[in-house]
Amino acid sequence: MTGRWAGHSSVLGPHIEQYVRSKRAVGCKFQTEDRQLRLLDAYVRDCQISDISGIDAKFLREFIASRNRQNARSFNQLIGNVRRLFDWLVDQQVMCESPLKMRSRRESVRLLPVLFSVENIKQILAVARSLPDNHRARLRGATYEMVFAILAGLGIRIGEVANLRVGSIDLDRELLEISNSKFGKDRLVPFGSKIAAMLLSYLKMRESGGFLCGPTDYLFSWSGRSPLSTNSIRNTFREEILPYVDVERAPGTFGPHVHGLRHSFAVRTLLRWYQDGDDPAARLHHLSTFLGHVRPSTTAVYLTMTWELLAAANGRFERYVFDAPAGDE
Repeated sequence: MTGRWAGHSSVLGPHIEQYVRSKRAVGCKFQTEDRQLRLLDAYVRDCQISDISGIDAKFLREFIASRNRQNARSFNQLIGNVRRLFDWLVDQQVMCESPLKMRSRRESVRLLPVLFSVENIKQILAVARSLPDNHRARLRGATYEMVFAILAGLGIRIGEVANLRVGSIDLDRELLEISNSKFGKDRLVPFGSKIAAMLLSYLKMRESGGFLCGPTDYLFSWSGRSPLSTNSIRNTFREEILPYVDVERAPGTFGPHVHGLRHSFAVRTLLRWYQDGDDPAARLHHLSTFLGHVRPSTTAVYLTMTWELLAAANGRFERYVFDAPAGDE
C-alpha cells in the first residue's frame, strides 16, 4: 500500500475503525496494529469482498502470505494483530467465530543487538557533524549530530527525539520533557553539561539560520511544519553514518542499527553502577523510569551481558568473598 492513506475503504473498514478507537480509548497507542490492519483493509478492498462473511480462513491465509513475513517474530506479530481483531468481532457478535485458523511459528533464540562503544559513539557524532546540506535540509550535519547525541547520551526512543519541540528543553534545570510517549506517559529526562552545551549551540544556529524557534516549534525540522521523520533518522544512520564507523559485531548478534544506541545506553548505565559500587537490582526501577518503561522487567531486555559487565560483576563478587568475615567451618 503506497501513497497517502485516504481512510478505510472495505466492508471491514468500519469495524476496524471502531476496534482501533476502542483500544485507543483505554490508552493504547495502537500505531503498529493500525498500520497492519490498514493493509488488511486494502487487501479486502482490492479482492472486492462485498460481505464480511467472505473473509474466511483461506482468504486470511492468502492475505498473510501476501505480506511475505519470513521472520517468525514479524509473522507472529502480524497474525496476532489480525487474530485480536477477529476475536473482538466475535465478542461484538459481528461474527459467530474467528476465521483465522493459522498458528504462530516457533521463534528461534533471539539474537542480541550490537552494542556501540564510547569510541563508536564519538565516530558516529563526528560523521554526522560532517554531513552536507542539501536543497531541502539546511544545518543537516548539526541536526543529525544533535539527534544522535541525544539518542546515545540519554537513551530515549527515536520517535521521542523526532517529536521534541523547542519548549521541551529546559536549559536552566537541564531537563527534557518527553510528552505522550509510547505508553501515553509524560516524563522528565535530565541531561548533563555536555548535552546542555550542544543544545544551546544548536538552538543558536537555528535562530541565526532563520528557523522557527518558538516553544511549540519542532526542535528537529527542515520545513518548520513537520518533525524530522523517524525513517529519515534510521536511513541516514544506516546509509550515511554506519559505513564510516568501526563497529565490532560479535557472534550471535544482529545489527548494528540505530536502536542499538538505546541498548548501549542501558548497558553503560548498568556497568557504571557496578563500577561505582551501587546495587543494580535496587536501582533498576530508576533506569526503567528514565527509559520510559512501564515495568522493570521490560528494561531487563535491554541489559545485554558483556565482558565488561561480567568483569565488573566478578570483581564485586570477589570483594564480597574476600572481605567477608570468616565463619565457622
